[in-house]
Amino acid sequence: MKNSEFNYKKYVKPNFQPKNFTNREWPDKDIKKAPIWCSVDLRDGNQSLPTPMSVDEKMGMFKMLLDVGFKEIEVGFPSASQIEFDFLRRLVDDNCIPDDVVVQVLTQARPHLIEKTFEALQGVKKAIVHIYNSTSVLQRDVVFNMSKDEIKKIAVEGTKLVKKYTSDFEGEIFLEYSPESFTGTEVEYALEVCDAVADAWEASKENKIIINLPSTVQMDTPNVFADQIEYMCKNFKNRERVIVSVHPHNDRGTGVADAELALLAGADRIEGTLFGNGERTGNVDILTVAYNMFSHGVNPILNLENINDIIEIYERCVKIPVPVRHPYAGNLVFTAFSGSHQDAINKGMKKYEERGSKLWQVPYLPVDPSDLGREYEPLVRINSQSGKGGVAFVMDHCFGFKLPKSMQQEFAEVVQKISESKGEVQPNEIMESFKEQYLTLQEPFNLISISISDIDSDVSETTKINAVIKYNGNEYVIDGIGNGPIDSLGKALANSKLIDVSIIDYKEHSLGAGSEAEAAAYVYMSRNDIHKKTFGVGVDSNITRASIKSVISALNRLYGK
Repeated sequence: MKNSEFNYKKYVKPNFQPKNFTNREWPDKDIKKAPIWCSVDLRDGNQSLPTPMSVDEKMGMFKMLLDVGFKEIEVGFPSASQIEFDFLRRLVDDNCIPDDVVVQVLTQARPHLIEKTFEALQGVKKAIVHIYNSTSVLQRDVVFNMSKDEIKKIAVEGTKLVKKYTSDFEGEIFLEYSPESFTGTEVEYALEVCDAVADAWEASKENKIIINLPSTVQMDTPNVFADQIEYMCKNFKNRERVIVSVHPHNDRGTGVADAELALLAGADRIEGTLFGNGERTGNVDILTVAYNMFSHGVNPILNLENINDIIEIYERCVKIPVPVRHPYAGNLVFTAFSGSHQDAINKGMKKYEERGSKLWQVPYLPVDPSDLGREYEPLVRINSQSGKGGVAFVMDHCFGFKLPKSMQQEFAEVVQKISESKGEVQPNEIMESFKEQYLTLQEPFNLISISISDIDSDVSETTKINAVIKYNGNEYVIDGIGNGPIDSLGKALANSKLIDVSIIDYKEHSLGAGSEAEAAAYVYMSRNDIHKKTFGVGVDSNITRASIKSVISALNRLYGK
């Protein structure tokens, strides 16, 4: 399709920004504390599912939300659905609501629905009754065909009715009012309606009302939403009597931005869901907002130490997988495929551990994965775009092999060939390739036996080796004297005239802690007749035997097929 056929002229930018609003302060502010969190997973999240949760599944989700630390939880729309009515009654009858938790119920500002809501709430100690009616220009026109005054009257009359039922209710009732489709409402008119509702409730500093300002449908950029919120906060008749709440959806993909900028603009409370579940493109993802705060050193006041547990219960109850690219929770978000990224992570992790720093500073990782209950092992994953740094990271962090820098490229090329043929290479596959390339080679050289002895000498050569090796099926007895086992074996091989090699470098390290730990030895060797160089690797509980094995490994790589 040609761009000329893409009918963008069919749409116009909405204009619901406050008029003559020039003294905005939100751009200069920072988020310094967590808001009041309200989970709407059991209502807004649930109503958007192809197969809504059963009562048992809702009970599992409710318990998990308690464990996460939510103190306000919207449990449903009990006047609209029998299953939601029954769920609330089960919470009450089974005494599942802790004393410090407030359950929230939603209802339209209609008399018979409000009456049914209070019937469902009987026995609840503390509850938020959340009433709403749409105030938007579009719905006033095409849905309700009502004037501004008529729409305002619905909100006020609904408030008065909640107040009437509250007077006879044994528990404590808090009122929340939402001008639904706030983002499509003239902000000055939304303020008029909300002030009228607060007056009808007789709200005060001691008897606050929650005014919830939802982007029921996102209609503009986040900065406009921030302006709308700041305008409301600055112009309420009495700001102290209002808890300003926001309820962002994600139609334009900016739910998190809307929430964060709303906090800068003065909002006190955020309604959202885990992982952004909800109508259409979803609600704002509370977890992302909370982890964003955490990454800036702000306490989110939620228990988010093990994201995997949250994921498991969420996916089981909701039956929707968490996307692999989901911030913080996705399977790939702490993963690097790029070689340069892998190298930077590897170096950053080493510096962080060496310095014992209290401040997390590792390239490409805004938070420490272990703070979320994630492991380090999946941080680096290998494909054809990965480099030596990634392979070195896997070998070190997964298996304890600290490959010499000059060896990293050699082995990375081996792994890259595998990835080019099959895609991503798993750590266990990398280790199997490492064994095949370095640790299990037995042709054309095989060490049959060896004896090592110290000799008295006035020179540096104090180690003697006698060995029997098999080369291309034939056994040879070789001996040599040198400075240590590696040098002595090299001279023994040179004396045999079977090969022409030089030892360039040698490194060793422990593969673990304690007396039982194995050692790894790496020898860098050159075959002089063809000017070929390679590494050999040996592993053994004895460092001398490990070093001997590394030499044989290198010989087999130099002289093998």
